[in-house]
Amino acid sequence: MNIETIKTKIALADDHILLRNALAALIGNFENCKIIIEASNGQELVNLIREGNVPDIVLLDLNMPVLDGYETAQWLQENHPGVHVLMLSMYDTELTMIRLLQAGVKGFLKKDIHPTELKFAISSVRENGYYYTNNTTGKLVNLFRKSHENSSLLRTMLNEMEIRFLRLACTEMTYKEIAAEMHLNPRAIDNLRDNLFGKLDVKSRVGLVMYSIKHGVQTF
Repeated sequence: MNIETIKTKIALADDHILLRNALAALIGNFENCKIIIEASNGQELVNLIREGNVPDIVLLDLNMPVLDGYETAQWLQENHPGVHVLMLSMYDTELTMIRLLQAGVKGFLKKDIHPTELKFAISSVRENGYYYTNNTTGKLVNLFRKSHENSSLLRTMLNEMEIRFLRLACTEMTYKEIAAEMHLNPRAIDNLRDNLFGKLDVKSRVGLVMYSIKHGVQTF
């Protein structure tokens, strides 16, 4: 069979029925795309997938009743890791983004996305395994696809305090809580963080966490 004739199977899970129906109608008109599931929440999606309706790509709303987008993404990662997940709601904090990426989410979509951009997002995740709206997000997602390399080099670059800070930065603790855990004042934590920004060439906590994941800091 010619690969161009193979339809990409897509599932939608969103508790807003008008938006879900509109997305289904729109995507159904995209070349080589086929909607196989329209669910009102994550649990309904899980039940349908358990019946054997396994999609290639899932578009999830982050905020849904019964089983939300994060919990659904976790279930898909554990049970169907080959299914690509696009989150329909943008993350609202850096920690939320970290959690979603760790749950296997491959891209983020605004609900008012232009049809052309939606089509590109589906094509991108189908062909590349992820979708990004800017270089930063692309780099973040890519880090999950790479092996833990150069960990010995990183170990020589960082002292024990910096490594401990990076480990704690990978949790949901605030900087104030990290300071208390490390028995340092908040100003010292700010200096430690800023020094690591320069040393590791990153610009945010997300960058620190992704760098830690890439280089296996948790296993040091």
